[in-house]
Amino acid sequence: MKNEEFKDKDVHHRGNRHKRDHDHHHRGAKTFRRGRAIAFLEMMNLKRSTLKQQINAPEFQSIDQILLGELKAIEMVINEFVQLFELHEFEAIEKDFKETEEEETSILVANETLDDTQVKDD
Repeated sequence: MKNEEFKDKDVHHRGNRHKRDHDHHHRGAKTFRRGRAIAFLEMMNLKRSTLKQQINAPEFQSIDQILLGELKAIEMVINEFVQLFELHEFEAIEKDFKETEEEETSILVANETLDDTQVKDD
């Protein structure tokens, strides 16, 4: 009789464990999908920053309008993606990143201007 009671408890215990594991797995899948969505968004942001660099580069001046069109398209996809997957907190992080990137760009431009001025003076 004790063995039968033990078996019943064991089966019951396993049943509960399975439910807990299933719930945990379900949350893990959401986190995994969210992680993939954020990774995709980061990739799109990298493409956007590359396009911005190409727009400012003199060697790409002849295709400037094409690059601007691609940049607008990428930004539209990014905005729709953020809304669709509700990645608004990532958007705040991205805003901070943009501000930092803009500061770095302005510093680089200032340094290049300073370097050009020094070369002309020599």
